[in-house]
Amino acid sequence: MKFAAEFRDPQLVLRLATEVRNRAARLSARLGRRARIMEVCGTHTVSIHRHGLKHLVGPDIKLVSGPGCPICVTETKFIDQSVKMALDLGVVVATFGDMVNVPGSELSLADARARGASINVVVSPLEALRLAGQNPGRKVVFLAVGFETTAPAVAATILEAKREELGNLLILCGHKLVPPALLKLLGQPDVRIDGLILPGHVSTIIGTRGYQPLVDELGVCCAVAGFEPVDVLLAILMLLSQIEDHKPSVGNEYLRAVRPEGNPTALGLIDTVFEPVPAHWRGLGLVEASGLALREEFSRFDAACVLDLSVSEPRDDPNCRCADVLLGRADPPDCPLFAKVCTPQAPHGPCMVSSEGSCSAWFKYQEAAVADR
Repeated sequence: MKFAAEFRDPQLVLRLATEVRNRAARLSARLGRRARIMEVCGTHTVSIHRHGLKHLVGPDIKLVSGPGCPICVTETKFIDQSVKMALDLGVVVATFGDMVNVPGSELSLADARARGASINVVVSPLEALRLAGQNPGRKVVFLAVGFETTAPAVAATILEAKREELGNLLILCGHKLVPPALLKLLGQPDVRIDGLILPGHVSTIIGTRGYQPLVDELGVCCAVAGFEPVDVLLAILMLLSQIEDHKPSVGNEYLRAVRPEGNPTALGLIDTVFEPVPAHWRGLGLVEASGLALREEFSRFDAACVLDLSVSEPRDDPNCRCADVLLGRADPPDCPLFAKVCTPQAPHGPCMVSSEGSCSAWFKYQEAAVADR
């Protein structure tokens, strides 16, 4: 298959879905329960809901969302620091669009912009580089949020800023690494996941080898997948085979984009500019070696080193269950706020804000999602 349309072919989707249902029924009878498969990536969650795959795979598989939305797992403290920079320190903030409406303890970046702060939505860190060049008298801070997918572009931007000797570009680093978080999540005794649909975008960078510890240490069945309905169904079939045969491995359905070794050039950029550090994840807490920080030789570009970013203890809405949704412990409708007071127009948590958030996907495709529970 070479073209995206082939991965959306309705007849092929129905044939694969029938095979999934049949094999899942056999497995369910053997296990005495439904197989639980987690789609780690928020883009997979959106694809599953958009194409009605929860309904197509039948009642013997429970698809649950995981911590694969970078905006969603970013801690509230990061938002509070960003708001402080924009309002109290007068910096120019450059950020991806999804971050603007994420609630902080008191204010979002959208609230800060309404109060006169300079908040600029960009689609690339290179735009922040241009902003710094256009505003030589002000500090420009790029909010570097994302997984392994976005980190290489930020690393390349830092190297270019160093080459240009730009003294006013900074980043607030919130980059996170997926495999360590999955190891912590699946190592918890109250988490039961039979298989993982692994993120396609992240995997283009780190390759399939990056997930091998999940198999070696935890015996988890894994399959990297693309984002079309055929991709997802093929990955589920891979997982059902592994579960049925008791042979966990890292399968690769996304062969057209993912290699075992990943992207050495992108990995080299990350390693040149960043080093692994502990990081806080919403729901998971502190996860060792799951974040990235600028290496010492690039510390002059680190907003956390250059600016006073001390803030009060962050506060979240105690009724918001975004953390449980990210860990697969709850579906969005289990949250008492979902679709009542928490909507995309008035979000109470990041899972309803981000275009990759589970709550956003359930809300947008609400009728089908609730019917398929």
